[in-house]
Amino acid sequence: MIGLYDMHCHIIPGVDDGSRSLEESKWLLQKEYKDGVRNIILTSHFRYRMFEPPLEVVKEQFLRVQEAAAEIADDLKVYLGCELHSSMDMISCLKKGERLTMAGSRYVLVEFSYGDERSYIKERVQQLKLNGYNPIVAHVERYKATKSDISFVEELKDLGAYIQVNADTISGKDGFGAKRYAKKLMKQELLDFVGSDGHRKTERIPDMAKCCMQMKKIMGEDYTRKILIENPKKITG
Repeated sequence: MIGLYDMHCHIIPGVDDGSRSLEESKWLLQKEYKDGVRNIILTSHFRYRMFEPPLEVVKEQFLRVQEAAAEIADDLKVYLGCELHSSMDMISCLKKGERLTMAGSRYVLVEFSYGDERSYIKERVQQLKLNGYNPIVAHVERYKATKSDISFVEELKDLGAYIQVNADTISGKDGFGAKRYAKKLMKQELLDFVGSDGHRKTERIPDMAKCCMQMKKIMGEDYTRKILIENPKKITG
């Protein structure tokens, strides 16, 4: 399928645990293009005491990736976003422009820690909604609170959250249990977005094509198009 979106990946070089160089970023972009991806939101980490890249550096490196994408193909578009680890000050940081939303939209890709309590996750989602943001819960298959109780995912959606899983979870690269969980999310119409969460050419390699094939096998062409093209298109406008 041509025209896919990858709305969660770490292709900007030298700002987190993703791409280590512009050359590696080019390789990753070429892999994405070969897999049918035509729009990529580059979501570098921001997490206190772990990943705190200066925003001006992230923007500078993004421009380099943007130039590389234009060299690969005219129809390969990249957008700047962020995978923002939840914190008590994230709302004020977003309002001040100190943290990035997704492609300049009101969507925010928010990551939690594995053991975060349900009450904390709910509170952070509610605060984002109350302040006019659209929270996308990143790789929901990773958290104890969500993977142990799929009804909690429903609860988050009722609060206005959008749900994202990683492509490798759907394709089976992350193991049978994760694959089965992703299938349940799809069958219960709880999934909104998929991202590769691609990092490097040697590990956590983006593979949206394999995910796309598996989604079509389970849910059909129309559903796959909705999740991998139509929904993320709403982020980029």
